[in-house]
Amino acid sequence: MPLDPEAQRIIDRVPAEDPAAPAPPPDAATMREEFGRMWTMPDGLPAVAAVADTALPGPGGDIPVRVYTPEGAGPHPAFVWFHGGGWTIGSLDENEFACRAVCAASGAAVVSVDYRLAPENPYPAAADDAHAVVRWIGEHGADLGLDPARIAVGGESAGGNLAAVTALRARDAGGPALALQVLVSPVLGHSDDGRGSYREFADGYFLTKASMDWFFTQYPRGAADLDDPYLLPLRAADLAGLPPALVLGAEYDVLRDEGEDYAKALENAGVPVEVVRYDGLIHGFFGLLAAELTAAKDAHARAAAALRSAFGGA
Repeated sequence: MPLDPEAQRIIDRVPAEDPAAPAPPPDAATMREEFGRMWTMPDGLPAVAAVADTALPGPGGDIPVRVYTPEGAGPHPAFVWFHGGGWTIGSLDENEFACRAVCAASGAAVVSVDYRLAPENPYPAAADDAHAVVRWIGEHGADLGLDPARIAVGGESAGGNLAAVTALRARDAGGPALALQVLVSPVLGHSDDGRGSYREFADGYFLTKASMDWFFTQYPRGAADLDDPYLLPLRAADLAGLPPALVLGAEYDVLRDEGEDYAKALENAGVPVEVVRYDGLIHGFFGLLAAELTAAKDAHARAAAALRSAFGGA
């Protein structure tokens, strides 16, 4: 279907590149600075009972996390969330709206993770931090009012990658058991794998193929890392035994097809999967652009409903 008018307005405000005078490849610091100027905290944030910044121990030092607590008595189930940004940019702040919305609607505490960024901290630093947080909650979650027996993971874009990777690592390490993985426009393969959505939406739809190509120069240490399923889960030989998945994607997104391919692979491996494609939408609809896209409300509601079901709620 045609682009959603709200998505079109977002695209229209993004400056177009001059193909006759291509810009030199940016460095990470420049990308972060430009991203910081582009994004502002939205008004009207959904209400939750409490929000607290803390840190959990990790392999490279303390990992900052932001814990959103819902109304009601704990211990609360934990939904561990990883922000996007190509493993290179982004922070907890850009997902403030989405984390609050899902927390309030699901009755689960949301633990948003500020994992280490590349290229200063290349693969597997982000994946190690993601797994370390989940493992800590499985062992010590009660210290934060969380239920260590009810944990789910989720993320958008590179964060969706980290959620899928964490599910794989938790399975392979024998725990902790995860109730659900919520994968929103996840990075699961490579930009040169030849999927149709990379050809159809390579440029002009917010996230470009060129941007993904650049991110793949920042996070992996070298070509050998691209064969590692803990970096690209579509490389995994066996997906059996993974937690149920909710896969949410946007029609006009280079990452659309790999999310749907991964959902099919999970289903073929016997993993319960729900797949939703949001027609007319672009990358970032769940977290980064949530306050600007009406359809984000439905995406948040679907995630919250899946979490309630996975955690045994109504």
